[in-house]
Amino acid sequence: MDEKRLKLKPKTYAMLLCSVVFMIVYNYSAWHVSKLQKVPSFVFDFEKYIPFLPWTIIPYMTSVLFFCSIFFFCNTKEQLKVLTQRMLFVTIVAGICFLLFPLKFSLQKPQVSNSIFGYSFQFLTTFDSPFNQAPSLHIVYAFIFWSVFRNLKKWKIFLMIWLVAIGISTLTTYQHHLIDVVTGTILAHISFLFFPYQKNNFLYRNFQVANFYFLLAWIIVSIFLLIYKFSNEYWLILLWPALVMILTGYHYQKNNIHFLKDNNGNIPLYKTIFYYPYLFIYWIFWKFLRKNKKPLEIITNIYISSKPDKNDLQDFEINKNTFVYDLSAEIEENSEIKQKSTYYSVSFLDIGMLDLDQTKKLVTKITENYLHLPKDGKILIHCTMGYTRSSVIGILVMKNILSLPLNQAITNMKVLNKNAVIHSYIYDFLKKF
Repeated sequence: MDEKRLKLKPKTYAMLLCSVVFMIVYNYSAWHVSKLQKVPSFVFDFEKYIPFLPWTIIPYMTSVLFFCSIFFFCNTKEQLKVLTQRMLFVTIVAGICFLLFPLKFSLQKPQVSNSIFGYSFQFLTTFDSPFNQAPSLHIVYAFIFWSVFRNLKKWKIFLMIWLVAIGISTLTTYQHHLIDVVTGTILAHISFLFFPYQKNNFLYRNFQVANFYFLLAWIIVSIFLLIYKFSNEYWLILLWPALVMILTGYHYQKNNIHFLKDNNGNIPLYKTIFYYPYLFIYWIFWKFLRKNKKPLEIITNIYISSKPDKNDLQDFEINKNTFVYDLSAEIEENSEIKQKSTYYSVSFLDIGMLDLDQTKKLVTKITENYLHLPKDGKILIHCTMGYTRSSVIGILVMKNILSLPLNQAITNMKVLNKNAVIHSYIYDFLKKF
């Protein structure tokens, strides 16, 4: 019994703390805005076509149940801590937004004939506020709830669908406008970036990167909506890069290393066209921000670099005895290198998770090729920018070939490659070797 109380006590405290903060922030901001002489609304003309669905009041009101129960689904202290930090952060930031940018809902609710739904709306009118609109806390909380529910083994799909229903219900119960939903989504992803779960665990790295892409996508969507609101011209084009960012985030979550390049390192034409905004940004980064342009020798006849162009290889002779390992997942190899060298495409997502088994196989393969190198043979390992991926594989190859302790291999790499970026999650990954 005592052990059970100890487990429940921190969860209960966290729930009470977040509940008290919510009630103070929500009620004060609603009271303050209600005293203002004029409170504007922000609504798009197409929102008048959103149907009023009385039955969606049911999922809308269940958000309170999720709010009170979500803390008890946490299994570790860190999970509970991160959840509490996110809940407090979004509640306080939303409250500040309610005070600085007060808005009210502007559409007239139809009469509800069904007694059950009608009573629910009456109850909602008593305890809810027509103000406190953007960002929608229903939306923010739904995303945070899912960050916990997604780890469940049972009922996960059902809960996901229910949370989506909560999000939709903010519009179909005539409680929120679209801008509230978008800003709520943005605030949720900001909280994920500010308070990441298992920050130094390489297995969770892709989720952190994915959240960045999701946040960027929703910022683009908000820009598109504002342009539509005030100019009504050239707005559809912004949906394209937003969709690209959302899909890129999805691929990071799934660690889909071949979402662009195939096993031969080629990007099909249709992907080149669709992902052009993403590819163009990476080309800009590669063109102006990359380091280690010229191959850097870390062991005799083993080199690392960023993705080289023709000028970078003027003093680096390439032939079929040159083994090139391209670690980039987001940009194609120089065609000259592919033609002249023995080329391998081994994709890893940029600043993302490196797969343990794939990395072991790669290091073993490079080691085998090195031990059987011809006289004029050499090995080039490169990523796109020359900061992390090539350095990580270089460390493991150095450790393997020279039989070095891991810390010594890391130190050697930092001495040889001043531009090496070894993040904390990379240290966690390297310890697996």
